[in-house]
Amino acid sequence: MKSIKRVSLIVILLTGVFYFYPAWAHDRPDQGKLLPKFYPAPEFTGLTNWINSSEIRSMDELKGKVVLIDFWTFGCINCIHTLPHVQKWHQAYKDQGLVVLGIHAPEFNYERKLNNVIGAVKRFGLTFPVAIDNKFKLWRAYKNRFWPAMYLVDKDGIVRYMHFGEGRYQETEAAIVYLLNKKYPASSG
Repeated sequence: MKSIKRVSLIVILLTGVFYFYPAWAHDRPDQGKLLPKFYPAPEFTGLTNWINSSEIRSMDELKGKVVLIDFWTFGCINCIHTLPHVQKWHQAYKDQGLVVLGIHAPEFNYERKLNNVIGAVKRFGLTFPVAIDNKFKLWRAYKNRFWPAMYLVDKDGIVRYMHFGEGRYQETEAAIVYLLNKKYPASSG
């Protein structure tokens, strides 16, 4: 009877390890794991009313930079909780080649009004560029479905990391640092 209990306990423990393994293994670039290459970052489409910067027309303008695309809306409490981290990363890494782009995609009608978005950007102390995506064109190009949603794009324009919702701030920052420090081969041509 004791051996059956022991075997059952071992099976439960191993099941737990394998069940939770993906959650902590895939988002740990600080452990030397390479970030996967998902797909080329979609071109900017449908973005209007840039706040804190002049219009950035294309991902091509950002080649050679690491880009953090942050889909958010000011009425979303989860988004509000992530914004201090996004602002911190902008401040810490902008001089090392990180470009943070806040893409404001409204959930409710009052979030569509430019003056309300400008007020929220000021209220939250955001200094990175923010563009309005009221028609969800870039949102759909990324096949996004969540607020907040972060997409990290490498210097070659490839999406290398994604995170949805709150949390995983250390893993996200580790991915930023990894991509900023990654050596890219000289382009041939």
